[in-house]
Amino acid sequence: MVSKTFKEYTLEEIALHNKEGDVWIIIDSKVYDVSKFANLHPGGPNVLFADAVAGKDSTQAFFGLHRHEVLLKPQYALLQIGKVQGQEETIKAPQPGELSRVPYAEPTWLTSGYYSPYYSENHRKFQTAVRTFFTTVVQPEAIKCEDSGKRIPQEVVDKMSETNIIAMRLGPGKHLQGRSLMGGIVKPEEFDYFHESIIHAELARVSSRAVVDGLLAGLVIGLPPILNYGSPELQAKVVPDTLAGKKYIALAISEAFAGSDVGGLQTTAVRDGDYWVVTGTKKWITNGTFADYFTTGCKTDTGFTVILIERGPGVSTKQIKTAYSSVAGTAYVTFDKVRVPVGNTLGKVGAGMSVILSNFNHERWMVCATSVAAQRQIVEECLKWSTQRIVFGKPLTSLAVIRSKLAAMISRVEGCQNWFESITYQMNNMSYSQQSDKLAGPIGLLKQYISRSGRETAEDATQVFGGRALTVTGMGKLVENYHRTSGFDAILAGAEDVLGDLGVRQALKKMPRDTRL
Repeated sequence: MVSKTFKEYTLEEIALHNKEGDVWIIIDSKVYDVSKFANLHPGGPNVLFADAVAGKDSTQAFFGLHRHEVLLKPQYALLQIGKVQGQEETIKAPQPGELSRVPYAEPTWLTSGYYSPYYSENHRKFQTAVRTFFTTVVQPEAIKCEDSGKRIPQEVVDKMSETNIIAMRLGPGKHLQGRSLMGGIVKPEEFDYFHESIIHAELARVSSRAVVDGLLAGLVIGLPPILNYGSPELQAKVVPDTLAGKKYIALAISEAFAGSDVGGLQTTAVRDGDYWVVTGTKKWITNGTFADYFTTGCKTDTGFTVILIERGPGVSTKQIKTAYSSVAGTAYVTFDKVRVPVGNTLGKVGAGMSVILSNFNHERWMVCATSVAAQRQIVEECLKWSTQRIVFGKPLTSLAVIRSKLAAMISRVEGCQNWFESITYQMNNMSYSQQSDKLAGPIGLLKQYISRSGRETAEDATQVFGGRALTVTGMGKLVENYHRTSGFDAILAGAEDVLGDLGVRQALKKMPRDTRL
């Protein structure tokens, strides 16, 4: 697109246009004619007629009320008629893939002049490509779907499949063999958990908590049991279509009767020849409203068993309204005497607990990855707002109480980031069985720490933004959404108190018997 050449005006020329019916304003060196727009202004026309605004540089006043993205909307960009002579634009929209220059807005490994033992140049190249993709392909639709509650468009899912982002969200493994990852930036055999964590983090930067789940989180937690425990025939039927985004899958474990208490599930599967007959209900099932398959926990006469159930006769779903957008597809699922081939059993009959527990570590680690990134974005929002918001003639940062809140937020997110990276490094150097043995407790404790840190940061952020943190649009819209939804990280994939207790119990099991004070 060819950029438009604007006429230049002197400050004296602009100052003449300062009355009702003829109002020009300056915002960051750009001249806008708002004469006809005044009556359409959401804040009323008088704001534009004020002596401090009409015919003057209104940059500070504008950014005290509006986000920069407002100026980028076509209907407002058309109001620009020129630029100030001798001045240049200083506040520019970030380019796709560009890093933020706000301190602590990016993790240390992406910050110029800092170093990391974990990330290579390939990780950095990969991160640029992933951020560019999410910014250009996912973000525009994520914003629309957060508001409408509609499922992410198939076109977006198809593009995610083309780059193999869907497959990469499952982590390293055989399922990546033969695939071109982000156009060949990283080879399948070189892809590690730090690469995967980049995908989760970049997704969280451009998406609300609901959209993060709506973008096939059900597959991330529902497909691994099939990859690890499904028969070759079942894998051949399900895996290609789900990784291609043609079919959708959800993990159906929790019920109204049992959440973190997996052993208390009530859904039953009764053997009838070559079929299971499944009866029961599942609740809070992410992606359940649009899932084609359900990786389902059932009670059998020999114990807890996991069975893959395909949507069909006897399977019904209905939306559950939650504190976040219905784009996540949260569902109440009913199985009414559903006949399921015995070949759909995942793992051994009665050994379903090991199937599910082996899946929890990765799910909880994924929640940690997205949660840290979302928390860091709130830190960035607060740093930006507190430096541009003027109170009592000074920026918010002149107040010690605000600086104290910023210090707490920064300390928390850096602590979360560093512990997360330490755990991820261990994952890269452990086998699957070693991870199950050594990391279940630490990951549980990490998730508890991150989710609690997130809610503390949400509270601090609302105080920094004040009333703006209570509105779903405008300056504080990201803070409002985060404050409303950050608690999901404390519940989904295991309640934080349960996970904290898990971490301690696992530590106690490893206590040497001969230790004494």
